[in-house]
Amino acid sequence: MRTVSVRGLLPAPYVWAGHQLDTGRPGAALWHAGLVFEPSPVSPDAPARVRSPLLTQQWLDLAFLHWAVDPAAVAGLLPRGTSPDTYDGATYVGLVAFRMHRVGWLGLPGVPYLGTFPETNVRLYSVDAHGRRGVVFRSMDAARLIPVVMGRVGFRLPYLWSRMSVRRAGDTVTYTSSRRWPGPRGAASRLTVRVGERIAEPTGLEHFLTARWGMHNAFFGASGPSAYLPNDHPRWPLHRAEVLACEEDLITAAGLPAPAGDPVSVLYSPGVPVRLGRPARPAGLPTP
Repeated sequence: MRTVSVRGLLPAPYVWAGHQLDTGRPGAALWHAGLVFEPSPVSPDAPARVRSPLLTQQWLDLAFLHWAVDPAAVAGLLPRGTSPDTYDGATYVGLVAFRMHRVGWLGLPGVPYLGTFPETNVRLYSVDAHGRRGVVFRSMDAARLIPVVMGRVGFRLPYLWSRMSVRRAGDTVTYTSSRRWPGPRGAASRLTVRVGERIAEPTGLEHFLTARWGMHNAFFGASGPSAYLPNDHPRWPLHRAEVLACEEDLITAAGLPAPAGDPVSVLYSPGVPVRLGRPARPAGLPTP
C-alpha cells in the first residue's frame, strides 16, 4: 500500500489498496471504489480554524472519566462510514460532565439562560474514511428543554432532558443528573472529583481522549452515512483529578457494557471557548 493525496478531490491521507489510482474520477467515486484510510495524527491543537462558525459556546468545569473497551464491543454502535478509533489497541467509553455556557448562533452573542446549562455526555471514539478522528455521542443529558428539542430535531443528536447541577466546593466538583425525557426515565449519575495539579505535558493517551476536533453523526437521516461536524478551541488546560464518588447508570442506558472497575483516566479542565462548524458530508463536500 502507498499513501496518496488527490489535490482538489480528497483530503490526504489516503491509501489505495492494491490498485492503480484513477485521478480522473470524482471524489465520491474514489470513495466508493475502495479507498481505505490512515487516521490523521493526534494533535493537541486544532488542525484548522472554523472561520464561519455555526455555533459558539464555552465548555466549563469539565470532568473526563474514561474506561477502556474492546473495539469490537462498540463497533456496531457507530454511524455508517466510521470505525472505532483506538490507542494501543483499545478504544474508550467516555463520561464527560461539564457546564455549557452562553451558546450562540451564527456569530451572535451567546444566550445567557437558554444557552447556559449543565450537560453530561456518554461518548465513543471514531475515525472515518478521511482519517478524521472524532467522537460519537451515545447520550447527551442537558438541563434545558428547548436546547434538547433543538438538538434532537435540528441535529439528530441524542439529547435528553434531565434535572442537573454542577457544584464546586474548594477543590471538589460534584455533577448530578436525573433523566426526565425521553426514556429511560430515571437514568441518573452523581460524580464527585477532586481537582489536582495542572498537567504540564499530557500523555499521548490524554491527548487522544480530549483533543477531538469534531463529531460524527447521521445528521442527514438515520439510514444514511455519517457526516462530520468540526470544532476548534485553544489547547485544553488539563489537571489530574481523583474520583471521590461515581454512581451512574448512564453508560448502560446508552446501550454500552457496564464499566469494569475504576476509570483508567480521570481528568479535569476549567474549560475553553469553542467554535463549531457546519456538518460536512462523507465525501468531504460541505452542506448547502
